[in-house]
Amino acid sequence: MSREVTELWSNDLGAAGTVIRYGHWGRAVLVFPAERGRAWDFENNGMVGAVSTLIDEGRVKLYCVDSYDAASWSNQNIPLEERARQHGRYESWILNEVVPWIHRDCGGAVEVATLGCSIGAFHAANFALKRADLFPLAMCFSGNYDPASWNGWGERGSEAYFNSPLDYVANLHGDHLDWLRGRVSLLLVCGQGQWEDTTRSLPSTKQFAGLLAGKGIRHELDLWGFDVPHDWPSWRAQLAHHLPRFC
Repeated sequence: MSREVTELWSNDLGAAGTVIRYGHWGRAVLVFPAERGRAWDFENNGMVGAVSTLIDEGRVKLYCVDSYDAASWSNQNIPLEERARQHGRYESWILNEVVPWIHRDCGGAVEVATLGCSIGAFHAANFALKRADLFPLAMCFSGNYDPASWNGWGERGSEAYFNSPLDYVANLHGDHLDWLRGRVSLLLVCGQGQWEDTTRSLPSTKQFAGLLAGKGIRHELDLWGFDVPHDWPSWRAQLAHHLPRFC
């Protein structure tokens, strides 16, 4: 399997972040790690192995990135609005450094799908909905789509609002909504077993799917059984089941 590790500097972060590319050809997929994760977490938890055949056959290229959650959404020392502002620095790294690197690696501008588990699912959905011109497909596994529910405190300002899909999707309308209807598609997958309720992933996924349905935004809701927990073995099986459909 072709594998390349690179470090991309960000002036906004004041640091470099890691990107690991798996594969030599195929659909480009930007992979966000679980909470506070690093770029190699997807590989270390068997997710890359679960779809290795697709990678080796040249059907998909995975671009796994570092998270910035420790300084943003998971930083309980700062209020919600400041967490969202910190996330904006990470967003700049993804859009200004990671995406151009993916395009260069693919030989030109290409559509990039997003993918993530747990908080990574939130990132996958949020980036796709905010920048559907770049990310027309989001594959989201066991996500909670309301950052304020992650032990957040403080008032919700505009930065938090525009990074909370459960908030801004509810108010989409007009030409932008029409454009999203024709541009973006989301896959929402969640088990119904252990930790899917305590993380609020299951109720959040159902609520999010309802909002998307009400707005006429293309999506698919796939709920797995009551024996399927919020954990890597579940996500390996779910990814291996769904990814072949999109590459």
